[in-house]
Amino acid sequence: MAAIKVLVVDDSITMRALFSNALERSSDLIVIGAAANANEARDMIAELKPDVVTLDIEMPGMNGIDFLEEIMTTKPMPVVMLSTLTQKGAEVTLRALEIGAVDCFPKPTRATQDEFASISGKLCKLVATAAKSKVRKYDPSAVPAAAKANEAGAAEADATAAPARVYKWNGSIVALSASTGGGVAVTELLAEWPANCPPTIVLQQLEDGLAAPFASRLNGMIAPEVVLAEDGMALQQGRVYILSQPDRHGLVDRWPGGAIRMVPRDPVNGTRPSADLLLTTLAKAARDKAVGVILSGSGTDGAAGLGAVKQMGGLTLCQDRESAMVFEASAAAIAKGAVDAQLAIPEMAQAILARCEERTLAA
Repeated sequence: MAAIKVLVVDDSITMRALFSNALERSSDLIVIGAAANANEARDMIAELKPDVVTLDIEMPGMNGIDFLEEIMTTKPMPVVMLSTLTQKGAEVTLRALEIGAVDCFPKPTRATQDEFASISGKLCKLVATAAKSKVRKYDPSAVPAAAKANEAGAAEADATAAPARVYKWNGSIVALSASTGGGVAVTELLAEWPANCPPTIVLQQLEDGLAAPFASRLNGMIAPEVVLAEDGMALQQGRVYILSQPDRHGLVDRWPGGAIRMVPRDPVNGTRPSADLLLTTLAKAARDKAVGVILSGSGTDGAAGLGAVKQMGGLTLCQDRESAMVFEASAAAIAKGAVDAQLAIPEMAQAILARCEERTLAA
């Protein structure tokens, strides 16, 4: 198999060299060029046709976010953002993911060979995953509109608008698992949720420090209330719970009338919080009232847990190959026979809400 061609874009000559050396520690990757700014990168992309671009956010002239938007609106390709801003500039990071970056990787705090050697394995794996991802053209007008009106908008709301459909919850509970490429999928899916939605737990693998801003951003974009999950928090209708503690697993304790438990166990198959643990406890507690979902993501976490949900009579869904940026997690669940259906986001939203809605028999 041909090596994955990578273009490194960073304004620092030291960082270009360190990232290039770190990436070439993998026999699956080859760095075909290094650019200092967007202008150089634009020409090198056209000439060298890389499979993946690693892109710094902070650059002179056109910054990385603006250049990412140019790439994703003209000729989309896999991009991994690399910057110190991925650690302290959460809004910038989330913006990059919304535009279409496959993921964001934090630069080491010290620009040394040893420091970069320590992160090489994780970085190479991410870039290799990015090369297999399915990116799509960025359309700013297609970003899910906020379902929540702000105070000014609410005051000016059209009083003649048709009333929203009444959603009658049947006591089911939903858990979503997403990682690489999953942030946009989570947002698109939950944009369909009514304000009185079924209790929904979201396990979105994010870099440390991003969960709170992700929850805040999502809270302004969807109708239900979005909260960070805390130990002992009651699971209630009309709420979306974001698992936010990287040193804790999120579990479902009892159903109905249950709560979230945040427990400090070791990683499961190298992952914490673990989708397998979340979904397995969901299956045990809610049985046929459980809905387990795997969205875009890498690795195999969630496949075994989804199998437990299916075994207990719950509904199991995964994002289909055509719509998922990264299909690896879905493919793992399918291979285990754990998936009832593979669906695109609009059809998935309909299927979940229908499963969780009380049915009224016709007179």
